[in-house]
Amino acid sequence: MYDFTYHRPSSLDEAASLLAGAEDGQFIAGGQTLLPTLKQRLARVTDVIDLGGIGELSGIAVLGSRIEVGATTRHADVAASADVRNAIAALAELADSIGDPQVRNQGTIGGSLANNDPAADYPAAVLGLNATVHTNSREIAADDFFTGMFETALDAGEIITKVSFPLPEKAGYAKFPNPASRYAIVGVMVAATGSGVRVAVTGAGPCVFRARDIEGALAADFSASALDGVTVSADKLNSDLHASAEYRAHLVMVMAKRAVAAAG
Repeated sequence: MYDFTYHRPSSLDEAASLLAGAEDGQFIAGGQTLLPTLKQRLARVTDVIDLGGIGELSGIAVLGSRIEVGATTRHADVAASADVRNAIAALAELADSIGDPQVRNQGTIGGSLANNDPAADYPAAVLGLNATVHTNSREIAADDFFTGMFETALDAGEIITKVSFPLPEKAGYAKFPNPASRYAIVGVMVAATGSGVRVAVTGAGPCVFRARDIEGALAADFSASALDGVTVSADKLNSDLHASAEYRAHLVMVMAKRAVAAAG
């Protein structure tokens, strides 16, 4: 690890000011991606700005027809929250499936979304549940937030403050995890919402995406059997030592059916 200057601001304004004044600064939340990257000397920064000391960024609140999760809320806290389990059980179950206990007790929802790893779980929740990502300057709809592999709509210096999830009529999540990392080789979030059915797939492609053919089938009949005969193209899907693109395409349908069954 290269030397850097560590900062722990107590407000969003202070955090933004520290980043603006740094030669090559980087925010850190749970550190589950940044710290290993720095340890392996795959990145070199002059300043690390820890968002963990900003109290307003953490917490869970149910507000009428939505539930809000602060950006630095840990995965373990989402998984254990009675409010989350009562409002969107699939979201709590998704959080409980992330990594291992060490990762769940350090990793944060905001850090996961800002990093946008193609095999992360939270992007499927945000896209599938039609959430809104709030930052220190604006609100970003889920359909506009994820733009590519490790890429998002966030501007330089923009800080995620919270994520707002509208309460679905029903929702389910299922994933086929890598047995070592617990990252999703394929994960599927299925949700029936007031505006229609949404299906988000993570792990299968370079970036989380909506499976429109599956959405169409479930809109007509929200049941696992409605997906019999529906297929997903392997074109543009990931292919690596863990699974070929063709196998991932098959897994999307298997996980989609399991997610529908879980939602039901």
